[in-house]
Amino acid sequence: FPVTINRMEVLARWLHPELGWVPPSQFIPAAEEHGLIVRLGEWVLRNSCQQVHDWQQQGLPKVRIAVNFSAQQFQQANLCDRILQILAETELEPQYLEIEITESLVMQDKETTVTMLKRLQSLGMTISIDDFGTGYSALSYLKKFDIDYLEIDQSFVRNLRADSSDFVLCEAIIVMAHKLGVS
Repeated sequence: FPVTINRMEVLARWLHPELGWVPPSQFIPAAEEHGLIVRLGEWVLRNSCQQVHDWQQQGLPKVRIAVNFSAQQFQQANLCDRILQILAETELEPQYLEIEITESLVMQDKETTVTMLKRLQSLGMTISIDDFGTGYSALSYLKKFDIDYLEIDQSFVRNLRADSSDFVLCEAIIVMAHKLGVS
């Protein structure tokens, strides 16, 4: 049966000349600690948007690309303008960009985050919460944020068949998300 791909997620990996493949769980905290995460995030966003645009120009199906944003990126007052600038530079339409944030980011500066997410959505981008279930899990904020997608953390999905409690938790998250109008 034919499969339709409508969304992809950017997964950054670092091939270090001596250490080999370094997982994001190691290099992202280091980038944050050394003040490089904003530059790294912009590089990932620009290259991802350019790649999707290039694929569209080659006649491939138009798909949305999901890019993770760090809390430090969200602290930038000009983040929306930077995103729009990168979209313009790469000629990618906003509806093909999904902004992925974590639960912990949502909880840090709620008012600023709500305002920024609403602005990004009004410009045509979609919003998702990544690694749902591992952060603060403040369910009361799900109704305040107009989230388009919830991504259940892999720790619940990895052993889905082997652990019935993981299955029950995933099922509850899915039912809750659908009841809230979230995919």
